[in-house]
Amino acid sequence: MNLALLKNGMKSIDTSSLVDKVEDSLVELLKERKLSVGDVIPKEIELAETLGVSRTVIREALTRLRLLGLIESKKKKGSVITSPDLFGMMSKSMNPHILDQDTLKEIFEIRLVLEIGMADLLFHRITKEDISELRNIVSNEPPATQYHLFNVEHEIAFHGKLYEITGNETLKKFQKMLLPVFDYVHHSGLLKKQPLLKMFVSHTELVSILENGTPEEFRNGMRNHLENHFKRIFDL
Repeated sequence: MNLALLKNGMKSIDTSSLVDKVEDSLVELLKERKLSVGDVIPKEIELAETLGVSRTVIREALTRLRLLGLIESKKKKGSVITSPDLFGMMSKSMNPHILDQDTLKEIFEIRLVLEIGMADLLFHRITKEDISELRNIVSNEPPATQYHLFNVEHEIAFHGKLYEITGNETLKKFQKMLLPVFDYVHHSGLLKKQPLLKMFVSHTELVSILENGTPEEFRNGMRNHLENHFKRIFDL
């Protein structure tokens, strides 16, 4: 028999396991029943009957959902739906030592997008006390020059405070998760020699913009400020 004809006549084989399929079916079932955080999910035996599989398969699929943080076991209640800790799960795989250079660079791009994009949140939520704290942070930094534009510890302190000011807990968790990556990139040798920039917006100048400027001025200032880092790993 012609091999090409044989291949054309064969249907593609579904290689996903029964547990994979049941896991997906369970998620869809919870959506269909419009269950939300705190709701108790059906018992194993009911799920097994509904999906037409054994309780062993249901049990393994539920274990996977627990590992994903979608459900948890409660005494006297059974399994309930939870709000998953997305960054807790991601942080377990966010090991800079096992990420390739392209991924590390893309994570740096995420920082650029986040810190330029948080301008409106900062101007909406910043207080006089926040300005004072930022002033205190920059007072401990050495003057920025073309030859020494930043220090990792100072970067973490200043930019960490900006994330805090946003009041967005998800943003703060995201920044905390990415800190090991930033630290690794700065110390790994991936960064090239310091570029010489004719214009550089310092932390002190960013604070002045937050105090007296506009969100658009801050976006432009932050873009200029971060350009130093990105010129060392990208051709900007």
